[in-house]
Amino acid sequence: MKTVFNIILLLGSLGLRAQETVYPAKPQDKPIAITNATIHIGNGQVVENGTIVFTGGHISYVGTSATIPAGATTIDATGKQVYPGLILSGSQLGLQEAGSGTRATNDYAELGEINPNIRSIVAYNSDSKIINTLRSNGILLAVSEPTGGLISGSSSIVQLDAWNWEDAAYGIDNGIHFNMPGLLNRPNPFANVSTQTPAVDPIKSSLDRIEQVKNFFREAKAYLSETKHDAVNLKYEAVKGLFDHKQKLFVHCNLVKEMLVAVDFAKLYGFDVVIVGGSESYQVADLLKKFNIPVILDQMHSLPTAEDDDFDQPYKTPAILKKAGVLFAINDVDGQTRGRNLMYNAGTAAAYGLPKEEALRAITLDAATILGIGSKTGSLEVGKDANIIISEGDILDMRSSLVTHAFIQGRTINLDDKQKQLNERYRLKYGLSK
Repeated sequence: MKTVFNIILLLGSLGLRAQETVYPAKPQDKPIAITNATIHIGNGQVVENGTIVFTGGHISYVGTSATIPAGATTIDATGKQVYPGLILSGSQLGLQEAGSGTRATNDYAELGEINPNIRSIVAYNSDSKIINTLRSNGILLAVSEPTGGLISGSSSIVQLDAWNWEDAAYGIDNGIHFNMPGLLNRPNPFANVSTQTPAVDPIKSSLDRIEQVKNFFREAKAYLSETKHDAVNLKYEAVKGLFDHKQKLFVHCNLVKEMLVAVDFAKLYGFDVVIVGGSESYQVADLLKKFNIPVILDQMHSLPTAEDDDFDQPYKTPAILKKAGVLFAINDVDGQTRGRNLMYNAGTAAAYGLPKEEALRAITLDAATILGIGSKTGSLEVGKDANIIISEGDILDMRSSLVTHAFIQGRTINLDDKQKQLNERYRLKYGLSK
């Protein structure tokens, strides 16, 4: 019995060696100055051989001739690049851990079709093992959003250094998410011929479901126009922010037909609409510009939407949107990388016609603007939160980027993660560690 106990204890200790011992950082207690750096402001400007100073969690100076405060911690960033903390514009971070195969780790969807009262922030798991791997790549802020049904609920913006969801909350309930029913019938080419014709027209079914959502918003508008209610309706109350412009309607869709419906929502109800996905947004760029509808491009590294599209269309779309004056952000929703390729998606856009500093904007300032937090983050400007990363190389280049320092609201962030620990563990095992 003693031998069995010792074996169990040994196995447990081996498992513990691979777990993170990374804790949220304490608030910034003294000034920090980053000197001799190439500073990418995030708004398109670059300061060579510059200095950035931040105190009390906020940026107090950016330029080339700073007087460093007495007692400040100085970081010499000679030869390094300084950037705003990167922003992941949409994810199930903290809501899904190990994939769809493990139900106990999934908390990203609710039963039913219309659930605007579901709040992702209260389900956010600040102990997710994925969080630290994102920080290692320079991603300091992320949107945690629900999915499933027609109206999934509200998303929130989280900062990635927190004890719990209350600490993590950076922008609460910033948007309501609407999953547009597909408006393209794509029969399965491998299906039996007898099953090719569905019993119900899928396009008509989708249009009926869209009408269901419109009816919901009509009823919500009528409910919210009343000065007194006999009973509180939580679902109608949850979309009040859409009508008074404190929230945005994030419409998940890709096809032109679907985006036209999204534009119709903006016109019908006066909502601030954001297209999420938007793989065909380049075809209606002028229309999106006219109605001031921004786009979050979900996945750069993907196949074109239509068979006759250019093979590199997903890579060229950001440059086309930029030329048309459409506000957009670049995202990464690949289920394998879980957001870690965000900066490389932006780098691909830079390789296909989008100026490099504009590509950076798409994952910093423009992303923050779309999410409604542009006044306090997204660029390295005086007065904004000190969400900052330092990289040894170009952050958009997977061959040279290496994040050496990160700060969230001035706090010095530990960049260790489980993957690094496992790498070191097996390097030690096979005698490869220095």
